[in-house]
Amino acid sequence: MISAYLGHQTSRVTRNAFRSLTSIRSMASQHNPVVEKDCSSITPPYAKLTKNLDLVKRILDNRPLTLAEKVVYSHLTNPEETIPVRGETYLKLSPDRVAMQDASAQMALLQFMLSGMPTTAVPSSIHCDHLIAANEGADKDVAESIIANKEIFDFLESGAKKYGVAFWKPGSGIIHQIVLENYAAPGGLMLGTDSHTPNAGGLGMVAIGVGGADAVDAMAAIPWELKAPNVIGVKLTGSLGPWASPKDVILKMAGLLTVRGGTGHIIEYFGEGVDTLSCTGMATMCNMGAEVGATTSLFPYTTSMRSYLNSTGRRAVSTAADANSQFLRADAGAHYDKIIEINLSEIEPHINGPFTPDLSTPLSKFKDFIAENGWKDDLTSSLIGSCTNSSYQDMSRAASMAKQATDAGVDIKSQFLVTPGSEQIRATIERDGQQLVFENAGGQVLANACGPCIGQWKRTEKKGEENAILTSFNRNFRSRNDGNSQTMNFLAAPEIVTAMAFAGKLSFNPMTDSLKDKNGKEFRFNPPTGDDLPHQGFEAGRATYEPPSPTPTPDASVQISIDPKSNRLQALDPFQPWNGEEFKDIRVLVKVKGKCTTDHISAAGPWLKFKGHLQNIAENTLIGAQNADNGKVNLVTDVTNNKEDTIPEVAKSYKSQDIEWTVIADHNYGEGSAREHAALQVRYLGSPLIISRSFARIHETNLKKQGVLPLTFKNDSDYEKINGGDVIETQGLKNLAPGSPVKLIVTKPDGSKLSIDAVHTLSEDQLQWIREGSALNLIKKNVAAQ
Repeated sequence: MISAYLGHQTSRVTRNAFRSLTSIRSMASQHNPVVEKDCSSITPPYAKLTKNLDLVKRILDNRPLTLAEKVVYSHLTNPEETIPVRGETYLKLSPDRVAMQDASAQMALLQFMLSGMPTTAVPSSIHCDHLIAANEGADKDVAESIIANKEIFDFLESGAKKYGVAFWKPGSGIIHQIVLENYAAPGGLMLGTDSHTPNAGGLGMVAIGVGGADAVDAMAAIPWELKAPNVIGVKLTGSLGPWASPKDVILKMAGLLTVRGGTGHIIEYFGEGVDTLSCTGMATMCNMGAEVGATTSLFPYTTSMRSYLNSTGRRAVSTAADANSQFLRADAGAHYDKIIEINLSEIEPHINGPFTPDLSTPLSKFKDFIAENGWKDDLTSSLIGSCTNSSYQDMSRAASMAKQATDAGVDIKSQFLVTPGSEQIRATIERDGQQLVFENAGGQVLANACGPCIGQWKRTEKKGEENAILTSFNRNFRSRNDGNSQTMNFLAAPEIVTAMAFAGKLSFNPMTDSLKDKNGKEFRFNPPTGDDLPHQGFEAGRATYEPPSPTPTPDASVQISIDPKSNRLQALDPFQPWNGEEFKDIRVLVKVKGKCTTDHISAAGPWLKFKGHLQNIAENTLIGAQNADNGKVNLVTDVTNNKEDTIPEVAKSYKSQDIEWTVIADHNYGEGSAREHAALQVRYLGSPLIISRSFARIHETNLKKQGVLPLTFKNDSDYEKINGGDVIETQGLKNLAPGSPVKLIVTKPDGSKLSIDAVHTLSEDQLQWIREGSALNLIKKNVAAQ
């Protein structure tokens, strides 16, 4: 088991630009170079995909297709039976691969165990990255996490052995960086139990974030269902200037599209500017497409993708992609539902936040933005890395800024934390000198894990105080990083984060402003520099983190045991099927005001330890939600005794009295993470439906998967007519069908009634999930029948 661990293409700025580290690199040599991988399970089945696509094209009268359409439609389970219509048709797809991070893999594995399947139907992997808390530094934190999470890691490793799943040990790296380095392939289709799974779009893969129940579909050979996405085309021209980075492109895009602008769409990049970007830079842009609600993002196959595949031991994949290059780009004349044009030459660094990733401000205007809001001009912590920006290029550009400052004798003014994305990256920047630069500047290198980005940060400073941090992360909701609702997280590129750490001021603009050097003279930063890929190739790293086989042989003899007294793991009991009748006497538990993300519904941070125990994690249900009736967070009235209490306590009280309840929600309910616990918890506590102005895509699907009916107000303003404590019954559920209307009869406390129209997006297959009580119940029923 995992406890055994304790016993033992060049940069656009030219190869010479990063001269400050050249001497260090020239003395370095490879200790454990990356070798060629067995790519038989990694290379997409191009012959089959092109054959499928030919069938679809004939059905569509050979109209030109976007790249997104080509990849998605070529993965149709029965292409001859489907006429895809964007935004309308529900597609049944056969993914090539599944990837799961350790926090979500627990529930996915618990559900898969109930399916009755002896092994996974597609190559799958588990990545231990979320449960490692940042505290003392890399190795110490990994060792501590293995002790603290032994039960969970042993459970995941046992399940992986039993079902033939690749198991990546704690400390090996963050799921999305590991996938990019090992599994991503142009033209493939992957599901991942994390919202930033689209990171693999940087290698031309359609990679979609889902809940664990969706992953179980793919692992159990059940066609995975997705409404045919619309496609936003982003035309890139020009090339980035020396201060700008791919991160700045997606930060600007977030401001243009907002957190809802990409919902129901795939973002597809095209144009001459694409060829100027590195593979990992494109991955950064795809990663943060999740912040605008996009189903996924992707790029056409490029030479930088070929170079990255070759440098990471997948030459067989690049050779196959070269032979299928026509399949891996949009057809000439393809139609996009919307086109955004961006001249990369005009992009300047951006900083987004606080509290939402779409509040986008150009660096040149950020000083005024801080002053206008009356915030303290004080930067307390600077953090670089995470799954979004931890590539070799990112680390190199950030290191070039740190070395300029330290060489001039400029001291760092804020806490500086560095998170490598993988053991491969860590080992390579250790060999090439970037890690030493960070440490000499006063930085602390953390474990190859999510750490502060997901709230795994044992931060002791600024508790309860208003303060500002600057990060290269992807998400910045309240309380997300350190549990302090007053911490303002601003998002930027790693090189900008690093430079500003030496000023300790939010108002500092490294492009134009100066600092004092060790002699009291003015010091100004030069633009960041760094190579896309290491000249001497990647280091594989320490043997402790040796990659598992891509397709391990399942071992049916492995026993998976769960201690009934455990507070970390709990076997799942199937949810009860719907009785087919109208819902009656549904009590409104809370009317939520404003942003309600999955972080608000099911918080991460210290709660991650309960991800495998539904009863325990249900104690955090909606604790971040603001009650629209009283303006307070996590405080509602229990109508059975007229007393105020927390949302989970009142929900439990209602459940004990067999009172079903619902939530009335604002726009984009369930935005953010893919965590299905946000759906599982409300179902467990007794909610049969959620009513909202609009839903985020992943969360709406997760609710359906767990047998919770998501309804949307037909008239947006009807949200204002319902309050906490109201009682709702439905009309139209008994004859529920795709597209059929539903009426809500609302009874107010004074006995008056009103009728409200609602709509749903259930397909016929999804209706079966609701009828059976959950998608898992349906899978188990079908497996038993076979």
